[in-house]
Amino acid sequence: MSLNTAEKQKLINSHQTHATDTGSVEVQVAMLSERITKLSGHLQANNHDFSSRQGLLKMIGRRKRLLNYVREKSEQRYSDLITKLGIRG
Repeated sequence: MSLNTAEKQKLINSHQTHATDTGSVEVQVAMLSERITKLSGHLQANNHDFSSRQGLLKMIGRRKRLLNYVREKSEQRYSDLITKLGIRG
């Protein structure tokens, strides 16, 4: 359910805004989206894992807040990020 170092580096490289960027909003949303996808698959197989479900809802809320921040700053960055990640905005 967590991301290993190679997966994190791949996400950082594909979403970074400059060469040393590791914590921009785009990178954070991409990492959260990947973790949400993995955890969703886990919860489909394990219906009664309620603590993981609570963690999933917290991650979804954090991603939503970050996306709202990006939308307030720049509508273009927001729409680019949504289409790149393939999530609903």
